[in-house]
Amino acid sequence: MIAPILCIAGPTAAGKSASIMALAERWPIEIITVDSATIYRGMDIGTAKPSAEERARIPHHLLDIRDPAESYSAAEFRTDALSLIATIEARGNRPVLCGGTMLYYKALREGLDDLPPADPAIRAELDEQAAAIGWPAMHARLAKIDPKTASRLAPNDSQRIQRALEIHRISGKPMSSLLGKHQAANESSQYVTVSLEPSDRLALHARIAQRYRQMLDQGLLDEVRRLKQRPDLHTGLPSIRCVGYRQLWDHLDGKCSLAQATEQAIAATRQLAKRQLTWLRSQPGRIAIDCLRPDLAGQVIASAARVWEERA
Repeated sequence: MIAPILCIAGPTAAGKSASIMALAERWPIEIITVDSATIYRGMDIGTAKPSAEERARIPHHLLDIRDPAESYSAAEFRTDALSLIATIEARGNRPVLCGGTMLYYKALREGLDDLPPADPAIRAELDEQAAAIGWPAMHARLAKIDPKTASRLAPNDSQRIQRALEIHRISGKPMSSLLGKHQAANESSQYVTVSLEPSDRLALHARIAQRYRQMLDQGLLDEVRRLKQRPDLHTGLPSIRCVGYRQLWDHLDGKCSLAQATEQAIAATRQLAKRQLTWLRSQPGRIAIDCLRPDLAGQVIASAARVWEERA
């Protein structure tokens, strides 16, 4: 029987990286990164990308695979992850999924709606229109052709509004009519989620604030400044919309002070953590571990041992 595949999931600042380093002390593992931000080259500090030392100790996959001007979909992640799982297992190692992009986990475990792939030309055209009239007006346009989808999106949710309009342009159908027609999920492997969840929400919030300020001390503003110097990058791109980057971009545009951008980024990260936890707590069969425990690494090792040694 194939050993279950471990998924180390949790909100930002929950201790996922330290947990996988502890696992590597006991088992021959390779990490499949489940993160929609660490895929981008040149975005290292603000994404808390693993250090060179960590990558030397444990193979990490799906890092630095896209330029910030490019996109990467959940469908592409699913294809890449399934291929990597097979390759890693063939080497005799254990694949471990680790990260906080819950849409990627969902795509891998449950399959995907059969939606058309992205079209860069259409996206560029939609970005131009949005620059002229604003995303709330684009949202109003979506409401006329796909009211069901528009009703669940905020007027400034540029990424999802753009995708819904793009799907309508490509298929001639509203996105809501295409949802639910899933590609088959991967049934050959069993995924077990070890969910790192805080017993004290305010303590996690304090960690998030501390980590973001540490990123600033490490040079995050200069990292964003370098990205902003590129003429092909703009706030319509998924890379620049990443939490912690968009806020500093606005500061460099003169829209707010650095102190304001910092507080906005911390608040946005806390909201992201809340969404991550909501999704994780809805998952049946997850192994929940308090990420604030001083013996977190030991708890993760014990859980992995039960999954791999008792269920295999």
